[in-house]
Amino acid sequence: MGPTPRAARALVLLAGFYLLGLFLLAALAAADWAAAVHTPGPFALKVFIVSAVLALPIVRGMFMLRTPPYEDVPGVRVDESREPRLWQTVRDIAQQVGTRAPDEILLTGDVNAAVSEDSRLLGLAGGTRRLRIGLPLMTGLSESGLRAVLAHEMGHYGNADTRLAAISERGRVHVLRTVAHFEERAGAKVSKERARQEKKAAAAVAKGRKAKEVDTTGTGVTYRAMARLYTAYGKFYLRATLSGSRRAEFAADVAAARIAGRDATSSALREIPVIDAAHDFYLNCYATLGVDAGLLPPPGEFLGGFRHLLAARHEELDALRGELPTEPVSPYDSHPPIAERVARIEALPDDGRASDPVRPSLSLLADADRSFAAVEETVLTPAALGLRRLDWPELVHAAMSVQTERSAQRFGALALGTASGEDTSPHGTHGGGGTPGHGADARPGADADRTSRPEADPEGDGAGAATLEALLDAIDAGALWRIAERLPRSAEATAAHGRAAREFARPQLRAGLSQLVSAEYLRQGRARWQLSWAESAALELPYGHVDELPAALEAAVADRPDTGPLRALLEPVAAPETSAPAQAPAPGPTA
Repeated sequence: MGPTPRAARALVLLAGFYLLGLFLLAALAAADWAAAVHTPGPFALKVFIVSAVLALPIVRGMFMLRTPPYEDVPGVRVDESREPRLWQTVRDIAQQVGTRAPDEILLTGDVNAAVSEDSRLLGLAGGTRRLRIGLPLMTGLSESGLRAVLAHEMGHYGNADTRLAAISERGRVHVLRTVAHFEERAGAKVSKERARQEKKAAAAVAKGRKAKEVDTTGTGVTYRAMARLYTAYGKFYLRATLSGSRRAEFAADVAAARIAGRDATSSALREIPVIDAAHDFYLNCYATLGVDAGLLPPPGEFLGGFRHLLAARHEELDALRGELPTEPVSPYDSHPPIAERVARIEALPDDGRASDPVRPSLSLLADADRSFAAVEETVLTPAALGLRRLDWPELVHAAMSVQTERSAQRFGALALGTASGEDTSPHGTHGGGGTPGHGADARPGADADRTSRPEADPEGDGAGAATLEALLDAIDAGALWRIAERLPRSAEATAAHGRAAREFARPQLRAGLSQLVSAEYLRQGRARWQLSWAESAALELPYGHVDELPAALEAAVADRPDTGPLRALLEPVAAPETSAPAQAPAPGPTA
């Protein structure tokens, strides 16, 4: 379908919203006339009031013509003097597509590329064009893959998708606003009625009478009925416009294959979900690892560190590339499933461009490190920007040490009965899932309080050591299984008795004790967390301890506990050991 028929369809759908409003206003006017002619004055007055109240949201929805302004996405605008190669690439692709190049290019911090246009006259006239390119997307794509993505976005310009989107967006905004007005009024009426009934019930109880149950079933029913009418039209409107959006994506994919090549386009489509999943993992488990400890990676590495992860985990990512995501299909999807898009592109005839040279798309930037640092300044919160910066190895050690100490203290307080047991897992909330650790989100919208926590643990070194010593003394005193009763248990473990109960409790006791021991090693300076981009962080223990520690932990939680081997391992040495340290796996979850 060409631009003109699509524009006509969009205008008809938008006109349908106004026709629905006029029809409902006419129906309300007819009800007013009938009430005035055929009913007594007091009843007619009530009808007039109800009609006026119902008409107000309809009129507001019809005549609030302003649509949401252009969303100011965090990022850095780059001109041609700063990024000549990137601009030249974009201009060349736009020329091949046969459309006008964007007026602005914005580098952002997300895994995405998108185009927009400030169109005028309901999209009949074009306006300022903007292209957004995410640096994480560029990090994961080759230059040929990025060319395919850019050709796809220029295809949207060439097919007038960005101009016509203004009409569809206006209709969606009007429908949603009108539904929201009716739902808001219905909610307010229900709240008022509930408060009235609760007050009446309280008065009845005060007089010794039985209070009636609060029932607001029929309250606001007229508002909700009107909302359902607009919701039904809204669903029809969305299905019609979003089906057009899905067809536009297919058309843009074809433009990308024509300009960048079939194989490059298919590869880019396969790569984007992998990059997106890897980037989420990176943000949660590396970039924000130290936020709870008041730490961030060096400037530029909050975004730029993603390069290290991609390079180290290429085998895992290769496995993901072979499996396209299976997505539930909905008529309200704006994009078709990736698998369907890939299948359509790969069904095109071979164009012989499979052997194009592969270069990282970041090579299109004049200075990638500078771009990472500049974009980072726009995507992080002010509180996050004020955190202390450490190189990756120091960051991992410091952050994981704080997390280990906190987790150990939670278990110790629970085991000794000095805390209520909030967050009772021995692993705590910071272990992550196959990661060096899991940190707080330092991006826009994150809780500023979390980004201002101190590095040091609030209870200090002495408290942690005393907790471990007290727990070992309690075990020696025969209290191990009473300690186990304080720990959270499953229903099956709760029902168990005797040896079965001990077997349920033993792994949890061993894991919690391992956390306390790891924290003690770190306090003594005899262990160190080691960064790994390919797997979980590992705790390096003194030479030989990695082999002896498991047996010592087993002895401490045996049926006849013996803490002697564990105490011997924890005995501080008089001088630093000269032998090379050995690695022990993290006491928390591993990759």
